[in-house]
Amino acid sequence: MGAGETHERLEQMREKARELAEAAERADDPKERQRLQEKSRRLRSRSEQESAMRSGDIYPSE
Repeated sequence: MGAGETHERLEQMREKARELAEAAERADDPKERQRLQEKSRRLRSRSEQESAMRSGDIYPSE
């Protein structure tokens, strides 16, 4: 996977995380809100880890 493809994939992951966070804010059901927030958090964390690893930081943040 080239650098451009990786950057694009990471951007897509971040955008999806933002969309999930926004959906969580609009959710009326507390359980659904929590589920969406957790999914957004995991996706954001994964994209940050992959970004750090691609930039030369070999130690994941978790």
